[in-house]
Amino acid sequence: MVKIGIIGGSGLDDPGILQEPEMARRVTEYGEPSSALLSGKISGIETVILARHGRKHQYSPTQVNNRANITALKEVGVTHILATTACGSLRKEIDRGHLVVLDQFIDFTRFRKNSFHGSFAKGAVHTAMAHPFDDELRKRLFETAESLDLKVHRSGCVLTIEGPRFSTVAESKMFRIWGADVINMSTAPEAMLANEAGIPYAAVAMSTDYDCWKEDEAPVTWDEILAVFQENADNVKRLLVKVIESFQ
Repeated sequence: MVKIGIIGGSGLDDPGILQEPEMARRVTEYGEPSSALLSGKISGIETVILARHGRKHQYSPTQVNNRANITALKEVGVTHILATTACGSLRKEIDRGHLVVLDQFIDFTRFRKNSFHGSFAKGAVHTAMAHPFDDELRKRLFETAESLDLKVHRSGCVLTIEGPRFSTVAESKMFRIWGADVINMSTAPEAMLANEAGIPYAAVAMSTDYDCWKEDEAPVTWDEILAVFQENADNVKRLLVKVIESFQ
């Protein structure tokens, strides 16, 4: 039986998309997840929403307990994870409000627990990570976004920084040279852990700004991100609902 987990970024963990919502707290062997799990249905499909940064956005990117988040979803039987995230664009063609169906990541974080296998006492574990985003989920996201006439890019490489500060101009330009298309503070290690847990995972990123590489514009601010995000959040929620309906 299909059971969808939604890991919502800022403003994209709306309980209003669920029918018959119920909230339950969980404690895992890695501690408590970022939020209580909100369970319900979307067009008859069992769905669980987890707020990545907490219901009040109280957790910084470094504080997010990614291991507990993924473990909690696995423990309640989630079979697929759809993640949402705000991002900065590192490419001129990815404009504000555009969506990107991620296909690769670069991990530039420093202080996060990024594996369930911190010890090899029971044997070495090296999880394959060449293609960390599930192809079938990515196809559903892209084709559904197109059917809704959303401005969407079929693929993109996200670079995850530690945060909470934004990049310097030098860093932003370096990330472009590395081949990253967008930048955020959340995909790593979340995507890694979902892969380790054996749960198909895909993420859609919403571009809110041009980071700071584009020097003909003012550097990004949090207020700017929130403004663009609020203008386009409904598009992402519509997309999630339609993708989940496709599992009927």
